[in-house]
Amino acid sequence: MSEERQRIVNITLDEKSVVRRNADIEHERKVAVFDLLDANTFTLKDHPDAGPYSLHLSIEDNRLIFDIRAEDDATELGRVPLPVISFRRIIKDYFQICESYFDAIKSASPSKIEAIDMGRRGLHNEGTEQLLDRIKDKIDTDFDTARRLFTLICVLHIRG
Repeated sequence: MSEERQRIVNITLDEKSVVRRNADIEHERKVAVFDLLDANTFTLKDHPDAGPYSLHLSIEDNRLIFDIRAEDDATELGRVPLPVISFRRIIKDYFQICESYFDAIKSASPSKIEAIDMGRRGLHNEGTEQLLDRIKDKIDTDFDTARRLFTLICVLHIRG
């Protein structure tokens, strides 16, 4: 299999699920999408030769849905549902520390900003590890790709 095929080339978030909350979160979403499309490793285990892939992320009936399609977006390859509840705590904690971070960068000392940022990165990494564990039977991906996917999953959880 070619590395060129083992990747996401298109990603969309269900706009019914996404509520634009503020400029900081919108920026994080745009950066995550850009970085994800720029460099990623992604293979649907049931269809390893079907890539490159188009990925649609949504929340349906308290499940996070990875709707994976062929690059042309017409051929459905698989849906990987994950219970939303398994991510709620980590996402809630992550958003709380992000809010502290965005507040701190406006007026806090560099050492305080660095400490908050270390906590933010730690929670992001914890969420990434959790995501990798939940998808390991269906999807092969690397840590950096999963990290960007976790950012997008967080964006789907914003409710204003």
